[in-house]
Order: sequence, then structure tokens, then C-alpha cells
Amino acid sequence: MLKKSEKPYFWLLTINLFISTFTFGGGYVVVPMVRRYFVKQKQYFTEDDLMGMAAVAQSTPGAIAINLSALSGYQVAGTLGAIISCISAMIPPLAILGLVSIFYTTFISNAIVNAVLKGMQAGVAALIVDLIVDMCSMILKEKSIFLSVMIPVTFFANFIMGINVALILFVCCCVCIVRVFCKKRKNK
Repeated sequence: MLKKSEKPYFWLLTINLFISTFTFGGGYVVVPMVRRYFVKQKQYFTEDDLMGMAAVAQSTPGAIAINLSALSGYQVAGTLGAIISCISAMIPPLAILGLVSIFYTTFISNAIVNAVLKGMQAGVAALIVDLIVDMCSMILKEKSIFLSVMIPVTFFANFIMGINVALILFVCCCVCIVRVFCKKRKNK
């Protein structure tokens, strides 16, 4: 873990600029990158910490990529780390969108740009599938029938029945909260 005297502000700036620049699609695509650099490479926090931060980043207002970078920066270097991470995660999308908007008519008709964007979509899909597999394996490691059954039920609710993801998330949170209270009451 991080020593008290060691505050990697420059590393946070560069890694968040890098992650933000190369994770087109934002959202959950950022999680595998944060895992690679913060958890596996630098070991600033654990896999469980990352999943907790990802859940908080998703449930708070704003872009999950910005929220997760701020939470990661805070975990590593406190408030200043969060500020540096948040700002450095916003710079690349703002610069890229600024350039795209300036040259929009040129980009929209360019076959090469369209091909590159299609390739990026495939890469984003692969990263999201990787994240889903990792999240499901973590849930299955808990050896909880309740949580294991929740995976296919939520998939069925959204993919087959077309229920809104926000409603599914809300119901799952409520069910899990009730479950925790019931367990606490049972243990008393």
C-alpha cells in the first residue's frame, strides 16, 4: 500500500489522462483500466474496493468515468488526488469533442474515421464483456444462492422483458437492503 509520505500526484495526472484518452465509450470501459493500473500494477486498493467504488460511481450523479476517477484519486491521495484525477479525466474528452465538433462535416463523411469508430465499438464491447465476467465471478465466489440467482433474473428482466435498467437496479438495491436487515435481525 501507499506510504504516508508518498503522494503520486503526477502519476494520477498521467494515468487518468491516459485512461480517459483511450477508453472511448466511457462508463464501464473505465473499470478494467482502473483495475489494471490501480489494483494490479500499483496495488493502491483491492479488487473488492474497486467494485465498491464502481457501484458508488454508478449510483451517484454524473459520468461513471469521472466519478470513478475521482474516487480512485481520493483513495490514493486524498482530496487533492480526487481533484487532480477528476480534472485529468475530463481534459481528453473535452479536447476530443472540441476537435470533432470543429471538423464534424469532414469526419462524418470520412470512411476511415467511420471504420475506426466501428473498431472502437468492438473494443468497448469486449471490455464490457470482460467486466461483466469479472463481476459475475466475484458474485459467484460469495457462494450465495440469492446473489447467484439475481444474475440471470436481472438479465431476463432487462434483455427479455425490456424492464428499464434503473428500475432493476433500484429493486435489486431494495431487495439487498431488506436482506441485510433480515440477516442482522436474525443474528440478534
